[in-house]
Amino acid sequence: MNKIAVDMGSGLTKIYMPGCGVVLVEATCIAVEEYKEGGEKKIAVKAYGDKARALSGRAAQGTRIVNPVYEGDIVSEELAVWLFEYFLEKIEINHKKAKRTEVLFILPCGVKSDVRLKYLRLAQSCGIPTVYFTLTPFAAVLGHNLAISESMPMFSLDIGHSMANIAAFSQDGIIYGLSVSVGGGHIDTAIIDEVADAFNLRIGTLTSERIKNSVGSLLSDDNKMTIADGRDLDTGVPTSVAVYSGEIYDVITSYIDKILEYVAIVLSKLPAEVASSVMRGGIYVSGGLFKMDGLTEYVEEKLGIPVNVPEEVQLAQVIGGGTILASDTLLEKFSTEEE
Repeated sequence: MNKIAVDMGSGLTKIYMPGCGVVLVEATCIAVEEYKEGGEKKIAVKAYGDKARALSGRAAQGTRIVNPVYEGDIVSEELAVWLFEYFLEKIEINHKKAKRTEVLFILPCGVKSDVRLKYLRLAQSCGIPTVYFTLTPFAAVLGHNLAISESMPMFSLDIGHSMANIAAFSQDGIIYGLSVSVGGGHIDTAIIDEVADAFNLRIGTLTSERIKNSVGSLLSDDNKMTIADGRDLDTGVPTSVAVYSGEIYDVITSYIDKILEYVAIVLSKLPAEVASSVMRGGIYVSGGLFKMDGLTEYVEEKLGIPVNVPEEVQLAQVIGGGTILASDTLLEKFSTEEE
C-alpha cells in the first residue's frame, strides 16, 4: 500500500511519502491555452508546476497561468485533477498504483465540508480510493518532531502563500483557531506596488518574490541589496534598479503586523490555563516566510512569547502530515476519513 501526505497550497504543492520523506515540492500552477474547435471552447495544457510558473510574465498571448487551488479551496476541479495527476506521475504513482494508495490532505482551519468533497473528488478522479484529512495546525506542529500530550496545549502559526493558520489545540482537538487571508503572496504583490511607486518600475511576480526572499528582512538595520529588472512605467524601456532591505521593510512589517493582530485575537479567546501554558511553551511556527532574517525575533518581541522554529520550516506541514499517516494512533486522533 502506498501512502502520501499532500499539502496542496496556493503557492506550492508538497508531497511526503513515509519511508522516503518529502518527494515533491513544486508550484501549484498550470499554463493553459484556450482555443475554439468546432464552435466549442477547449483547453490545451502548455506546462505544469515549476515550468508553468517560470512562464509567469513571459507567456505567449492567449496563454494563462492558472492556480487551481486558492486559500485551500479547489477553484478549478478539472485543472486540479490534471495537475495532481502530473504530480503523481512524477513520484511514480500511475493509475494502477493509485488504486493501492492512501492520501492524507492537509487543509486550513475552518474548512467547510464542500471543500473536503472537492478534494475527495480530486483523489477519486486520480484513482485513489482512500482519503483522509487533517488540519494545518496539527500537521505543522507534528512537523517539529514533537509528541503532543493530552495535557499540554500547543499553539501553531503557519504562514502560507495566500493565508495564515492560527490555532491552539490539544489531543482533544482545536481549542480556538482561525485562518486569515494574509500570506507571503500578498507581500509579493505589495512589493510590486512599492517598486512601482519608488522607482517608477514595473516588475513581475517572480521578481517580487525573489526580492522578498533575497533581501527581505525584519532586522531594522539590514542593508542587503539585489538588482530588480523591469520596465519603466512611462517609456516601457527595460531597466534595472538596486533594491535594499530597508526599502521594503515597511511593506513586510505591515503584513506581519496584521497576522500578529489575529494571533493576539486567538490568544485572547483562550481559557486562562491554556493561555498560560502557551506563554511558557511558546508558539510553533511554520511556512517558508520564517526563513526571513529577523522574523522570529520580531514575532517574539511583538508578542512577548517564545517562538519555536523547526529545522525544515517550509516543509513542516507536510512532514507532520507524513508523521500522522505513518501512525495508526495519530491517524485516529488527528484525521478524518472520507468515503
